[in-house]
Parts: sequence; structure tokens; C-alpha cells
Amino acid sequence: MKHLFPFLLSIWLVAAGSAGAQPAPAEPYTPAQNGRLELDLQEYSAEVEVQPMLQDSSVLLLVKQDEPGIRNDTYTLQKYDHRLQPGWNSKLDLAGEFQFQRFCAEGAMAYALFQSGYVEHRLMVAAVDGSTGRVRTVQFDTKLTRDVYDLKALAGNLFVTVLVDNHLTILLLDLATGKHQFLPSVYEPLPAQLSFLADSAAQRADFVLSQSNGFKNRLQLKHLSAGGTLLTSEFVQAESERGLISAQISPATDSAEGRLLAGTYTLRDPRYSQGLFAADLTAGVTPSGSRRSLRFYDFANLKHFFDFMSPNRASRLRQKSEKMRAADRVLRLRYRTLMHDLIPFEDGYVMVAEVYFPHYRYNSYGPSLVYNPYYSAYDRASWANGNRNFDGYRVTHALICGFDKRGNLLWDNTLVMKNVELRTLTETVRLRQLPDGRLAASYLQNDKLYYKVIDRASPSPNDLSVNLTTSALPSAREKATNTTQEGLVTWYGNRLLAYGFQHVRAERGPDRDVFFLNTISFE
Repeated sequence: MKHLFPFLLSIWLVAAGSAGAQPAPAEPYTPAQNGRLELDLQEYSAEVEVQPMLQDSSVLLLVKQDEPGIRNDTYTLQKYDHRLQPGWNSKLDLAGEFQFQRFCAEGAMAYALFQSGYVEHRLMVAAVDGSTGRVRTVQFDTKLTRDVYDLKALAGNLFVTVLVDNHLTILLLDLATGKHQFLPSVYEPLPAQLSFLADSAAQRADFVLSQSNGFKNRLQLKHLSAGGTLLTSEFVQAESERGLISAQISPATDSAEGRLLAGTYTLRDPRYSQGLFAADLTAGVTPSGSRRSLRFYDFANLKHFFDFMSPNRASRLRQKSEKMRAADRVLRLRYRTLMHDLIPFEDGYVMVAEVYFPHYRYNSYGPSLVYNPYYSAYDRASWANGNRNFDGYRVTHALICGFDKRGNLLWDNTLVMKNVELRTLTETVRLRQLPDGRLAASYLQNDKLYYKVIDRASPSPNDLSVNLTTSALPSAREKATNTTQEGLVTWYGNRLLAYGFQHVRAERGPDRDVFFLNTISFE
């Protein structure tokens, strides 16, 4: 009996330890880089555009190379399969006046749009059969086109978002007949925002346009056929002081599960977002025209929106918001957002919105004025404007939210981003679903892939990263010392494609300057 107590005590300690043990947190996926393509191209003499082809999991490259002499640039279209092995290679005959604008794909076809550098309204389209490499070019003289903003294909036609007389409108290019038309149903004066979904399943184009009367903002939805005919038009607006400033729409469906419209709203200034809104477009409207299903989610009430701040600053903001709410007031927020297309996920959709702000550089001297505090207000304003130069955009974080098909917010999370600076405002964050159902949000910056594994609203590290590999051999001792014009696009499955120009320094052998494609997958 004298040994029974220690024995029982040891059993109790083991049992207590087992009961108190916490399950180890799931290990984050580490992306694999199992494919790399290098082309002997240098950034000072070449330009490369990348277009994934989802139908056969291939990728097309449009390569422009500067040759000696004036107007002797050459264009080639190159295809690589899902293992980045070369396929066909086609030369593109193009007059020297044309400059690349946009690339898009539909099914097995890819379309490259070019604009004349001499006559803005002259456009050229190169239609490429991705299976054979056959290229057909069609030229259009539109008479009115100025800036080109977007390009999407639907049923063999091209919808081009352009600027005409300070209005955003749609130019429809019919490649079969070589004819074009401006669609009068989409014609909004600046400033305006426009998003566009090419719904290939429903064979229609869905446009979301922002409209303002100077006091209130609303959205107008326009549904067009693949040939550009207006099918239906409807308004979405709020009865409260909130104004709707931007949104994305989910694809049409034959089911009765709802169709989601999700975006951002403002309380005063249409340049800045106060929070998110969502609506089920199938739920009908009130007698006053407001949507019955319209729901609003203030950024200050989201769980992770302020993760990009220090904990103390975020806490102070939340406390201030709560105090103002208790006094029946609202904390005014000033955030600019770039919204991505809605991504189907589980029984709803995921929305990604990158938060950014324009950045300016200030000079010591203006073009014609030297600052003096005794100048008049007008002169001080002139001095400030003359000394402020636009220096691009800075992205602070990406808001990632899950919605059901009725517009209910299920969860929110945030990818904190560091030192992301852009000359033009483009999407930088890419989302891929992992085998276990979680999501991976990624972006590329300075030879590294930064990523975060997202499990709904659960907190997770924001500082995961991997260096871009420069060789298929793990034993190779070399590294990239400079990566420029980098980009990241979604490919097939859970794969991404990273690309750009790179200087690679090798321990043995000469350094090399290349254009690269890296396959990145979360397995």
C-alpha cells in the first residue's frame, strides 16, 4: 500500500496534463515553387505582358523587343503549357505607331488591344487562337476614343471602357465584321466609377455605375446582351444619409438563392469609404425605391479592419467610435478602396478590397514662386500646388470578407501590407483556396512572396514570406538581387504565376538578367 499513493498521484498528474494540453495550432501552408521559366530579356530593351489561359491551364506571353533603329520594335506571342514548357511562337506584324494597352482572354481565344501613339482614336486588336497560335489583326478608327481603362471579351466581342468627352462609356468592337459602336446606355460624366462583369454563362454584360447629384450617391445597374443591347436597368440606393460609391456584382444564376451586390458606402465625400454594404438583388424594393435587403457594415465595427495599425492606435479609434455611437454620432472615416471581383467561396462569396492612398512628393521650390508666409491665400495655394507632385499610390492593407448570397457578413479578416507602392492603381493581392478549405492571400514585393493563411476571422501571422527561387536545383547557390516590373496573377487550381525582370547573382558563373515566370502553389 505504501507505493499506491505515488502511483495514483502519477496517474492523476498525467491525466491532468493531458486534459490541460491545448491542440497545436495548424501549421500554415508553405507555398511550393515547382516551376520556373527564364527568358533572355532585359528590362531596358523588352516589355512582356502575361495572360493566363484557364481553358487549358497554359499561359501566353506578348513580348516586345526593341531592335536597332527607329520603329523597328518586334512583337511575338509565345505559349507555354501548365509545366511552363514552350509551345508555339508567332510573330505579330504591327505598325510602329501602336502601343500595347490591354490583354484579355475568353475560352481558347486571347485578345491584345493596341492604341496609336499618333492618333488616339485609332485602335488595333490582335485576336490569337491559343490552340494553334494563329493571329488575326483588326483595325478600328473610332474617331472619339481617348483613354482606355479596361478590356473584356464576351461571345467574341470586345467591351472596352474608354473616355469620350469627359464621360466614361463602352466601346463595343465586333471582330467578325470589323465594326464598332459606342453604347449609349453606358455614358457617365466624370467623376464616376464603373465596374463590369462579363458573365459568359448568362451571355450578358453587367455594369455597375456610380452616380451623384452633388449631395447623394447611388448606383445604377445595367444589363446588356453580348451584342451590346440594353436588356434591363435598375437603381440601388439607400434611404439614409449613406451614399453608395462602388460595387461588384456576382454572376447571374438560375437558382432562387439570391444575387449579391457588394461594395462600399460613404457618409459625405464620394472619394472616401466609411464601410461596406451588401444587398440581395432578388429581394425586391420598398415603395420608395430602396432595397429591402440592403445591409451596412461600418469599418469601425469590423473585427480586423484596423489590424494595419498599432494595437494602441486601433484601440483608441475603437473607443472613440463607441463613445460617438453612444452619443448618436458616427466617427467619420476616410479610406479609399480598390475592389476586386467577387470570388465564389463555400455557399457565398469572398470580397477583397485593397485600401490605398495617393502619395505626393513636395519640392523645396515651386516652378515660379518661392514660399513666403506673407503671400496671400491665393499665392500660398499656388505655391502648394506647384510644389506637390504626384508620386503614386501606397497600399496599406487588404480587407477580405465572406458574405452569404443574401448579403449577410459572415466574417472579416485583413492582410497587412508593407511598402507596397504603385505608379498606377492595379490589383496586387491574389487569393487562392487551400486543400483544407482555408484561403491564402498573397502579394509580391522585392524578390519575395508575402502571404497570409486565412481561416475566416481567426487571427494569423501577417509576416509570412518566401524568397522567389531562381533555380530548380536546391543546391544552387544564387539569389535575385533586384526584381522589377513584378506581377502576380492567378493561374489554375491553387496556383499563382509570379513574373518580372530579375538580376540573378550566381556564386559560380556569370550573373544573368532575365525575365522570369515562377509557378507558386499552396499544396
